[in-house]
Amino acid sequence: MADAKKLVRLTYKAYLADADERLYDTTDEEAAKAANIYNEKMTYAPMAYLFGSKALFPALETAIESAEIGKEVTITIPCEDAAGARNPKLIELHPIKEFYKQEINPYPGMAVSLGNRHGVVMSVAAGRVKVDFNNQLAGHDLKYVFTVTEEITDDVAKAKAIIELTAGTSEGFEVAVEADKVVVTEAETCKFDQNWAVAKYKIVADLRSAFGVQRVEFVQVWDSGKKEDKKE
Repeated sequence: MADAKKLVRLTYKAYLADADERLYDTTDEEAAKAANIYNEKMTYAPMAYLFGSKALFPALETAIESAEIGKEVTITIPCEDAAGARNPKLIELHPIKEFYKQEINPYPGMAVSLGNRHGVVMSVAAGRVKVDFNNQLAGHDLKYVFTVTEEITDDVAKAKAIIELTAGTSEGFEVAVEADKVVVTEAETCKFDQNWAVAKYKIVADLRSAFGVQRVEFVQVWDSGKKEDKKE
């Protein structure tokens, strides 16, 4: 089993291992553009990964663990070891008025959310919408081509990479790693991020795992930017 404190960066291309080997995710900006999956909101750069975080399929984590730094690796994972088989019970019909209430005009291929579930519209007909709530990787063997570019060993760099994993960026954050705790000074943007309160829980869990501490402190700074006049 991989060391739960180990954190690496890697580049990757992820394909559906079908006849056409469609690329569905990557850290490579040019490859994303060529496959028409480019997202301008994403940062295309080597991705940080904390072993033991369960963010990747176990078979992929095992392959990353054993990979040599700088060496490209190709692995194919059968669907039963990835997202599993498709479940026909997760394909449902919903009245179109449910979508209209959310000011959504559904169409085939559209990603939608109903309650706490995420799915893709399959068809719209006769006032009803067929939605597939299966994981979109379900039923597919997956192919990964990846390269571990580095192992992050510096404590501050490791902590910032962990923040990046959940927050999407570590820009604006300051971190101090002490013997019995980790102190995170929040970026200014956290004050206006509605998702930040929830994101903290994941960051706390990962920091505890990475550094073996129980205490994680978050500091929020409010600075008017005004300097007080010095008294003579």
